[in-house]
Amino acid sequence: MDESFQNPLTARIAAFLESIGLPVRAAAVPERTFLPGLHIAGGTLLVDESHLIYPGDILHEAGHLAVMTPAQRASLEGDVGDNGGEEMAAIAWSYAAAVHLGIPPEVVFHEAGYRGGAANLIENFAQGRSIGLPYLKWIGLAGDDYPSMRRWLRE
Repeated sequence: MDESFQNPLTARIAAFLESIGLPVRAAAVPERTFLPGLHIAGGTLLVDESHLIYPGDILHEAGHLAVMTPAQRASLEGDVGDNGGEEMAAIAWSYAAAVHLGIPPEVVFHEAGYRGGAANLIENFAQGRSIGLPYLKWIGLAGDDYPSMRRWLRE
């Protein structure tokens, strides 16, 4: 576990992301960010636990980074953008990561996120209807055995 994080869940998520090649650092982030306590700088996910409300948001933001090309990841600053396909893929990726880590989906799909649709997302994944899976397959991250992943990062 990453000893720079106080919350054991945050530390566990950060350790997983580091192990797959996504850099995560504890740092002070600007007070106003898209998701409280999270900021991306040069492809590194910065986490400010003093402002982080939902640790599951880390997995969602990491999902955005994971589905981007390495060049896109390395140059990213601030918000991850508004590409609808990448958004759906990030949702599917974050669900697969939660399953892999043994984290309840409610941690990622919390009541304050997803424009009130978190419960619907949880239900859809539970029923095997995986929003974003075609995109994950298209970029080579997932196969028919989803939520298992072939690899975690787009090449």
